[in-house]
Amino acid sequence: MAKVYVIDGARFETLEEFFQQISLVLIPGADWGCNLDAFNDILRGGFGTPNEGFEIHWVHSDTSRARLGYAETVRQLEARLERCHPSNRRNVAKQLSEARSGIGSTVFEWLVEIIEVHGDGGDEAAANVRLRLM
Repeated sequence: MAKVYVIDGARFETLEEFFQQISLVLIPGADWGCNLDAFNDILRGGFGTPNEGFEIHWVHSDTSRARLGYAETVRQLEARLERCHPSNRRNVAKQLSEARSGIGSTVFEWLVEIIEVHGDGGDEAAANVRLRLM
């Protein structure tokens, strides 16, 4: 049976707080970049998670869906726009405009997509990570 890690959506309201939960639950004591790319790397293994794969049970995922919705997405994209390479500003500005209009993927959806890439049918399914939204 795969190891199960429980992420409680009632314990965080921002992407940064989600990363804190990942630090506490999945990889306590590990030093990592606390960004989307680093989160993707964690799911590949080598940071203390089981090499044979694992399950993430995301309880109160509806709470997370609301908290990591468009308002948080706008906040994240505003920050990204300030620090992104000039060649990417137009793309980020477009995503920001869409998010302000309630269009496009939210932070919650970004995270779910990253996790699902590592599960059945995903591009990195060999990592054998399964997600259950609860």
